[in-house]
Amino acid sequence: MGRLVAGRARTDAGPAGTGARPARTDASPAGTASGPTDEAPDPTRTPPSPAHTLWIAVGLLLALLVALTAAVSLGATDIAPGEVWSVVFRRLGGEPPRPGTDDLIVWQLRVPRALLAALVGAGLGLVGTATQALVRNPLADPYLLGISNGASLGAVAAMVLGAGAMAGMDGLFGTGGAGGAGGAFGLGGGLGLSLAAFAGALTAFALVWTLARRGGGFAPLRLVLAGVGIGQFLAGFTSYLVLQAGDEQQTRGVLFWLMGSLGGATWGTLALPVLAVPAGLLVLQARARALNALTMGDETAASVGVDVVRLRRLLFVVTSLLTGVLVAVSGAIAFVGLMVPHLCRLIVGGDHRRLLPLAALTGALLLVVVDIVCRTAMDGQELPVGVVTALIGAPVLLYVLDRRLGVGA
Repeated sequence: MGRLVAGRARTDAGPAGTGARPARTDASPAGTASGPTDEAPDPTRTPPSPAHTLWIAVGLLLALLVALTAAVSLGATDIAPGEVWSVVFRRLGGEPPRPGTDDLIVWQLRVPRALLAALVGAGLGLVGTATQALVRNPLADPYLLGISNGASLGAVAAMVLGAGAMAGMDGLFGTGGAGGAGGAFGLGGGLGLSLAAFAGALTAFALVWTLARRGGGFAPLRLVLAGVGIGQFLAGFTSYLVLQAGDEQQTRGVLFWLMGSLGGATWGTLALPVLAVPAGLLVLQARARALNALTMGDETAASVGVDVVRLRRLLFVVTSLLTGVLVAVSGAIAFVGLMVPHLCRLIVGGDHRRLLPLAALTGALLLVVVDIVCRTAMDGQELPVGVVTALIGAPVLLYVLDRRLGVGA
């Protein structure tokens, strides 16, 4: 026993005669991706029971229902919640709109917008969670990797350069009478914008992925740096296209959309998000265990049978698809994908089996509430959604950064 203690003391003290402890070996070598992430599940923390998690989900669902009701009730013309649900049930039952009532405001204007806010928020929560697992960095979101910048560039190119762009913008921003389900599927509308945004997101993904894998291997730090660089380049090119638009109204519309806007929501614009967001949740949820392993490091994930390269490719495709669809219908809404995963980890821990569905619910609730604030904070004027999320998210980013620097100090 004495020899063991002495041997331990000599090991801690370092080589004989130096009196210094050896450098830590738990950190991954520079340029590798084998070390665990700061967001790895804490083995010392007792995760909430399934019943506890279920009650949290039920609470979030009820809060989301209340927020959706408030989103439809509040506005330039306030409508009683009872009347809101009366209109909804009548329209779901197939009844035609009643003249002289609030059917048009509720069913054609506010319900699609509230549902779009919930879908976009849920999608951003999912994308942020998947992205942070992908790069094993708690500061990561689609904007950090340049995916959103690529999607924005593709959508702006479709609006500014594409044929029929102005008709599509009328439907997107609600500036003319061409909106609605039909106008949403023009080249500049929902389907065209989604395809263009997806193409831009995938192009950005391909560039970032190629740069990150140069020299062999895969390094999350290299991926992040490549994403930041390419994202800034794409943002600059997007600004150039906006300035070349020529039409003042079109330029203002694009700039407002780039800051995040749900003002052009119609039943037609819900078609793609209502398919893409649940599909993305199902794909990610089916790989929740693999995501848990990935957060512990590449070597750990590979040791339990996870194909790390294949999983990362899948995550990039899923995040690119979701980002493209969301950017096309709502513009660039920042920080939701950063804030939501952190908040959910504080509640249920880092297990993605619980984290993913709660991130979707929390993101939906957050964006519905933010949209209510944007519509009601100023009389006669609507704030861009991205402005409010930035005001909330920037302090969260600084807080997370301060924690990381404090831990590293």
